[in-house]
Amino acid sequence: MKGSRMSAYDIVIGSLFVALMAVGANITSIAPFLSVLGVPLTLQTFFAILAGIILGSRLGTFSIMVYVILGLIGAPIFAQFSGGLGTIFSPTFGFILSYLAVAYVSGKIAEARRSSVVYIAAALAGVAMNYLIGVNLFYAAMNFWVGGEGISYVVAWSSMLLFLLKDVTLAVVAGLFAHRLEKTFLQRTSLRQAKAS
Repeated sequence: MKGSRMSAYDIVIGSLFVALMAVGANITSIAPFLSVLGVPLTLQTFFAILAGIILGSRLGTFSIMVYVILGLIGAPIFAQFSGGLGTIFSPTFGFILSYLAVAYVSGKIAEARRSSVVYIAAALAGVAMNYLIGVNLFYAAMNFWVGGEGISYVVAWSSMLLFLLKDVTLAVVAGLFAHRLEKTFLQRTSLRQAKAS
């Protein structure tokens, strides 16, 4: 991705991550056991991290932006095959928005140095962005525009602990996987050679 122009290769690989985000959002349709107390566990954070690390901060964020826009205009690619503008009022919409920051921050950190330690740090920073944005907007939604008595800030965070544990674990996996992919494949692709030239 040179300057503001995208090559056909950028578009194809960026589109792949749009598709992976959609699959990750609905992984429980393939593996129904990945559900806790009726709440589906998703792989969106995992794929948003990989988008940033593998594609870079700019193309990775752009790919996630395409995913978010497609979902908002009605494509059923969010969790539980949902989509449309009404999703904005969902208590968990903050997590969808956070994927933009996840990809950007993970990508920026990974661009500094292509090592396994940096990749894992980048992935964990992405998870931090995911929960800082997602949980705070979840808390705001539950107290200001979703019906009911609201929840405390402590309850908002404690209700996410199981999901946080899952995402931290997957972040480490994402960092290690991306580094392995870097050494065996990515360093020979135009994604890296364009930056090196």
